[in-house]
Amino acid sequence: MFKHILVATDGSPLAAKGVKSGVRLAKALGARVTGVYVIEPYLPPMAPEAAVMAVPALDPREYEKAAQAQAAKALARLEREARGADVRWAKQSVSAPQPWQGILKVARAKSCDAIVIASHGRGGLGGLILGSQTARVLAHSKIPVLVIR
Repeated sequence: MFKHILVATDGSPLAAKGVKSGVRLAKALGARVTGVYVIEPYLPPMAPEAAVMAVPALDPREYEKAAQAQAAKALARLEREARGADVRWAKQSVSAPQPWQGILKVARAKSCDAIVIASHGRGGLGGLILGSQTARVLAHSKIPVLVIR
């Protein structure tokens, strides 16, 4: 059925549930997994001209270093789960303006045939206001997406 499953994570406890489910699915199917963490590009803080207080700017190098550290921490969970289940694995962090874009970019580049992603399952007005990366992955993916709640 599936031979290569992309597992998206942002390092949150909910994403950890998705990681665990993705690895278990891969184990059951004899598939391999690739974990992905999306780093949004650095955007310098903007202050209106009339601002009384200036916002100290975060150095782009500091941002990149912190983002890479967070990605490594989030993807380490996938590595532990995959090793524990004896599932072949790879991990990748990618930069993209929106997480859903990075997820789909890696899925295409790695020729994945399924995506596992966790979602809070917010619907209605909450989902509309907050936006949903999962909903965007579902809307734009050309391969099956398993949503974990």
